[in-house]
Amino acid sequence: MPRLELNPNFTDPDAFYAALTSLHRDRSEAESERINARLILLLANHIGEQSVLEEAISHAGLVGDK
Repeated sequence: MPRLELNPNFTDPDAFYAALTSLHRDRSEAESERINARLILLLANHIGEQSVLEEAISHAGLVGDK
């Protein structure tokens, strides 16, 4: 069963961050929320494995709660 990759796995994290922040630049809060929702669904579809998605949801819910 696949597991959620929690170790750094970006080929170029700075480029990803730059592209993501550029995408949100000059957008309204509502537009940014819609973009984030679409991005989440696209990446979830790419992952595809329900157990991995549930593990990601669980980890995401811990942010700020530690």
